[in-house]
Amino acid sequence: MEKTRFIRISESDNVAVAVEALRAGEEACGVTLAQDIPAGHKFALSPIAAGEDVIKYAFPIGHATEGIAPGAWVHTHNVKTNLSGTLEYAYQPAGAPTAQDMRRTFEGYVREDGSVGIRNEIWIVNTVGCVNGTSQILARRANEALKDKVDGVYCFTHPYGCSQLGEDHQNTQRLLASMVRHPNAGGVLVLGLGCENNHIEAFRQMLGPVDERRVKFLTTQNVEDEIEMGMELIAQLAQYASSFKRETVDASRLIVGLKCGGSDGLSGITANPLLGRFSDLLARCGGTTLLTEVPEMFGAETLLMNRCRDRATFEKTVRLINDFKDYFLRHGQEVYENPSPGNKAGGITTLEDKSLGCTQKGGTAQVMDVLSYAQPVRERGLNLVQGPGNDLCAITALMASGAQMVLFTTGRGTPVGAPVPTVKVATNSALAEKKRNWIDFDAGVLVRGASMEETSHAFLSKVLSVASGEETCSERFGYREIAIFKDGVTL
Repeated sequence: MEKTRFIRISESDNVAVAVEALRAGEEACGVTLAQDIPAGHKFALSPIAAGEDVIKYAFPIGHATEGIAPGAWVHTHNVKTNLSGTLEYAYQPAGAPTAQDMRRTFEGYVREDGSVGIRNEIWIVNTVGCVNGTSQILARRANEALKDKVDGVYCFTHPYGCSQLGEDHQNTQRLLASMVRHPNAGGVLVLGLGCENNHIEAFRQMLGPVDERRVKFLTTQNVEDEIEMGMELIAQLAQYASSFKRETVDASRLIVGLKCGGSDGLSGITANPLLGRFSDLLARCGGTTLLTEVPEMFGAETLLMNRCRDRATFEKTVRLINDFKDYFLRHGQEVYENPSPGNKAGGITTLEDKSLGCTQKGGTAQVMDVLSYAQPVRERGLNLVQGPGNDLCAITALMASGAQMVLFTTGRGTPVGAPVPTVKVATNSALAEKKRNWIDFDAGVLVRGASMEETSHAFLSKVLSVASGEETCSERFGYREIAIFKDGVTL
């Protein structure tokens, strides 16, 4: 493959991106570099006056704070965001519905309620953090005893379920309920203490009816030996779950979460556009993708708003964006305090720069719906999900809305994994080579001569293989965690 050393994303851009480290004095994209340019970082293609917009992805990513000469490094030392405060938006619809003209399949578990899982696991769902240790003991012992019956027994520790008020308490309940209902779990043990706010009876009222063969409940204060009783209940759940076998399922039943973390200057050039192309392909199969990280839509939100299928969806998207900005302001925080130090080190300069790359994961299809936190998905196609940019909170929110797996792009690398299979996609081949125990797919091939068409279809095949049981790196090494979004008082 012929390697690209630098790239101008759009003809209208006044900056280009170094794919690999470039030296001062080199000729690149028609200019002589005035200084060394680190990989993933930008350099000017023409004079940019103080106050003039810096253009990347054919959109402003901020303005120059001083005059920038051709060939000069363009980054946080001479660029500042254009963003501030909440905004008013006008609906300017663009595009057409994606035609459902492809058919692909995977091997999944069809549950008795008609939902489809891609794993057949036992999940221990704690109503309160006080039983975290108990759940860990049960998961460890059950995995040793039942490894031949199910795909694994897993617990997901968290510090909540008591001493929370209002919306925080409800968010905890909604999130945990989503886990109880998740089809990747062939059986669920709901484990409580007994004196917590979210005690099992209160949780059951919010959860609603369940299949008692699939869901068991244990209040540890009510029994003499909670480990013995827990193991008995898990054995019953495993017996039930083992009755399910993989069968051929249409790809229209697949729900996939889209996430990026530890981003770099190539995220918006390789891995995120690859997820966008995948999202469009899955929409053509009738499947569903979920896009979250609302603060990382700021600066690129109109691209999503104008793809909303109707005015009602547009208005829900406006509320999604402005409500999240208000959340920052209520806490006296700067709305645009982003990117992170690691993002900046990787070449991302402003929030617009980050957001224009981040939102590419959503492809080009219409936005079909907007979901509140832990709300189950209702519409096939691309959905927006309320959730922060924080990696753990975001992947948990995607799982809670029904994602059977999460696709996670990264330029700097991270081992974190969701409760559902998490496919790590490297933005650059150096990361894919260095962290083979983290990375499942190398999107860096896109700047080494590979075509997007071939790579996207290869990636679709990879996703369908994971849905059919292929283990991800995060699963192999036991990276499974949750984080519940919190915005209030703890007693």
